[in-house]
Amino acid sequence: MMTVEMLEELGHRVVAEAGTISAAEPLARNADFDMAVLDINVGGTNIAPIAQIIADRGLPFIFASGYGSEGRPQAFQDRPALRKPFLIESLAQMIEKALGDRKAVT
Repeated sequence: MMTVEMLEELGHRVVAEAGTISAAEPLARNADFDMAVLDINVGGTNIAPIAQIIADRGLPFIFASGYGSEGRPQAFQDRPALRKPFLIESLAQMIEKALGDRKAVT
């Protein structure tokens, strides 16, 4: 299953998708969302700048990548990462934890 389909099956609404870093930047800065799921490598470019924008906004995010946790940007080694392919149950648990951590901080 594709990640978007999984998210929707879990009852979440996907507000945006981006296939390039340049397309992701304005979304990361301005879109209204509760949480982001980021692939580590987008079109051959590391997602670190986008992750930083989202982190600066105080919004939670998780990584989903074929690299798994080993590929996380250095500044985000503490962020959760799912290794592709993953099960919908794993995604659900990761989202619950990310959103739960946010509620605990606020």
